[in-house]
Amino acid sequence: MTEMQEQRYPIGRFAAPPAFSAETRRQFFAELAACPGELRRATAGLSAAQLDTPYREHGWTVRQVVHHVPDSHMNAYLRHKLAATEEQPAIKLYKEAIWAELPEAKSADIELSLVLVAALHARWLAFLEALPEEMFSRAFLHPDLGPVTIEKSVAMYAWHGRHHVAQIDALRRRSGW
Repeated sequence: MTEMQEQRYPIGRFAAPPAFSAETRRQFFAELAACPGELRRATAGLSAAQLDTPYREHGWTVRQVVHHVPDSHMNAYLRHKLAATEEQPAIKLYKEAIWAELPEAKSADIELSLVLVAALHARWLAFLEALPEEMFSRAFLHPDLGPVTIEKSVAMYAWHGRHHVAQIDALRRRSGW
């Protein structure tokens, strides 16, 4: 892996587990539960200038990464609810790179997104933990990936939260913050 790839994917690319079980789901739920606190920890004490520093060359700033997490995870939460209530619903993609360039993503106080991601994950986990086991095999239809089960998506978003926290942590280490 090149240095640029390591900075972009400090924990590696997402890889779905070979099999899902109640135990793997509990692990992913724990990672989703930890994400808001880990994101808050990773950004604690950063100045405005540090928040506006890209985590890698040609990458998003820390601020943009923080605002991206609830944007992305809100979409995932809604996809899970759709999959639980409809037969393989087709989902709409969103242009995350363009969302990250919107004025509020580039300038808003990160506290807005830290509070939002904490509330979102609490609600999302309440939904997931109450979901009957057989529902985790229900899927939504992703335009690029085809059918994606709720359980695979849970694994993907558990990774996604850890991935972005690791980007911020790696920048802090490299920068001596």
